[in-house]
Amino acid sequence: MNMLLPLATWVPILDGDDIAARIYLEHYASERSRARRIERDTKLIMGPGQKLLLATPCRRALFGWRVFIDDAGQSGVNCAVFSNRGAGRASDLIRAADVIADRRWPGERHYTYVDPRKVGGNPPGNCFRHAGWRECGLTKKRGLLVLERRAA
Repeated sequence: MNMLLPLATWVPILDGDDIAARIYLEHYASERSRARRIERDTKLIMGPGQKLLLATPCRRALFGWRVFIDDAGQSGVNCAVFSNRGAGRASDLIRAADVIADRRWPGERHYTYVDPRKVGGNPPGNCFRHAGWRECGLTKKRGLLVLERRAA
């Protein structure tokens, strides 16, 4: 695969990376699987499917893309995790990650889930909105906000 990455912003890393696992375990998205991951002593965070895990060169931000069969009925390329611990403006980091996903999965919709009870920002997911994403619904089971970015 010939993919030019914005390496000044994101670099690909392997699922199981120590720093990525630590950042993920502190992220609210890991709550449902945290005990199982600790019990199994695994640092894998992405789950099955096609995946691409990214970190900033300073290792203060993490972004995970995943394509899988989504039981909530969503389709496209899922932002499974985004955590920014001071690596730059969140919306800029998201835009750079979008560029990478567009090159890897051309023409695909990008989507993510945001738990409005767990994140700051008004409205929830504000950094994604500033990056050009829009709200497109709520999940039935857990009441998560669904945000998307359609392919250009």
